[in-house]
Amino acid sequence: MISAQARQREERADRPLHVQVEAWGPLACFTRPELKVERVSYPVMTPSAARGLLETILWKPEITYQVERIELLKPVQWTSFRRNEVNNSIINKKTFEDLRANNGYRYDVAEDRGQRVTVALRDVAYRIHATINATDRCTAPLPKYRDQFDRRVKRGACFEQPHFGCREFAAFFGPRGSAQEAGVVTAADPAGIPPIDEIGLMLHHIEYLPNGKERYHWFRARLERGVLHVPDRPLAPARVNQMPGAEGRASAEGTA
Repeated sequence: MISAQARQREERADRPLHVQVEAWGPLACFTRPELKVERVSYPVMTPSAARGLLETILWKPEITYQVERIELLKPVQWTSFRRNEVNNSIINKKTFEDLRANNGYRYDVAEDRGQRVTVALRDVAYRIHATINATDRCTAPLPKYRDQFDRRVKRGACFEQPHFGCREFAAFFGPRGSAQEAGVVTAADPAGIPPIDEIGLMLHHIEYLPNGKERYHWFRARLERGVLHVPDRPLAPARVNQMPGAEGRASAEGTA
């Protein structure tokens, strides 16, 4: 005989289901796109970074994640450092073709090296609230994927090590309350978070077009008592162009 809880779960099989994850780490950098040369981080994790972290825990073509809000569990703390980096990427089509056509082709890192400053976040901790939504390839009830996601979070299982913006900034995760259990968050931390913090334009999502190009969608980000609320829909392109900093946020298609 099917229990009442099982019947309720079956009735909600096609509705979005909520998941929560806490993530923390020593360093993070969620780069603002209007600053092209030097990396300067947003003061909070971006929705696209949060979605990428969830996908490292469980990725299936049958589901997608929609980030609803991101909570700051610790006050914002900044740090800066200088690193040696290359000015050009060696992983591009022209370099790949040159390597195949000429076995003697040599890339000199010393000639292409440059120093860049990174303004990053330190000692970060977040709580991500998201929903699991079904795609047109989904054939099983959504609670199946939600339960699988929860089990992997409790075990600390992931397809690859999640990171905060840069791959060298490793992120650690767990269920709700795990950051405090790990000693990362204390009871006094939320007191240092300001009530209101205007952030400006932030990436909402990337739309991948059939011709291989991309269209970027934005929203006005604002921290309210340490919580970043992500709207269901991004700003219209006309509104984005009227906001400060919009000139640095043109999409590959030529429109914001």
